[in-house]
Amino acid sequence: MEVILLEKITKLGNLGDKVTIKPGYGRNYLIPQGKAVAATPSKIAEFEQRRAELEKAAAEKLAAAKARAEALSKLNVVITHKAGDEGRLFGSVGTVNIAEAITKAGVKVEKQEIRLPNGTIRHTGEYDIDIAIHSDVTLTLSIKIAPEA
Repeated sequence: MEVILLEKITKLGNLGDKVTIKPGYGRNYLIPQGKAVAATPSKIAEFEQRRAELEKAAAEKLAAAKARAEALSKLNVVITHKAGDEGRLFGSVGTVNIAEAITKAGVKVEKQEIRLPNGTIRHTGEYDIDIAIHSDVTLTLSIKIAPEA
């Protein structure tokens, strides 16, 4: 299945690229989400007319993502969680907990944007996590997991 991308998709292509993908990926994700359209001659002509508008919207999204990254880089996030004597947590700290803590600190972050390179956190200490705000903007943030008093 050939589609035209309406925005930059990581590991797939940039705005306006005509790419060949598996039919299920296009039919079930890209097209319903408004990230792509089928590559028919009429859709290609329609895309070329809207190209400037789409590029402007993409530039605005990128600028907003850079502003959020700037605000996130100034944050100091501490998450308290029940822990044993040796620093092992009762349970774990995952993307939902981290997203809630960052949002409480002042910058809204969705759980889908958080990347935990080593999986969920199960011990107290400082950890570096990646936040993928935009396909071009990824930030590494240091968070601290502290035991509850």
